[in-house]
Amino acid sequence: MKKKVDTPAAAPIRAADRIRASAGELFYREGIRAVGVDEVVDRAGVTKPSLYRSFASKDDLAAAYLRDYDLDFWEKFEHPGGKSYSNARDHVLAYIGELSARAVRKGYRGCGLSNATVEYPSQENPARQVAEAHKKVFRKRLRELAAAMGARQPAVLGDALLLLIEGIYVTGQQSEDGPAQSALTVAKLLIDASVKAG
Repeated sequence: MKKKVDTPAAAPIRAADRIRASAGELFYREGIRAVGVDEVVDRAGVTKPSLYRSFASKDDLAAAYLRDYDLDFWEKFEHPGGKSYSNARDHVLAYIGELSARAVRKGYRGCGLSNATVEYPSQENPARQVAEAHKKVFRKRLRELAAAMGARQPAVLGDALLLLIEGIYVTGQQSEDGPAQSALTVAKLLIDASVKAG
């Protein structure tokens, strides 16, 4: 007779985690400012006091959403398609290829971090601060990758790639057959024009 093995029950999801997950879905799809706290607590199946025990304000919840978004972004950026690349050019092109494919799908809403900088013009807003910090680090990373490619002016190529990526974020929200579909070709042209011959 087989002995019954007790398997531990899955730990219940904490209210704060349910709130973060629900807020993340709603904030990305609808925009942070368009979503009220009532909608978040309804979706999470919690009460307002539960939300305010975990997050001092909606702005703090928005900042937590953007920190989560930032972590997810870096995983996608550093391992496009779940792969690692030792060659900087291949790395950047793989990311842009993945991004441009996502950008032409239905429901694409761009970059949550970029969207937050538009929604929150005040430098004092905690959500805006998370987004701005991310963009500074991302700009630095693209310049590093441009240098690793052998660009004559790595800062210029890094900035050009950032402008292209930000353009994908925005135009991908406009139509499924927009310019995002040409992003990979544009990236190759930018890189090839910027990298030292031989």
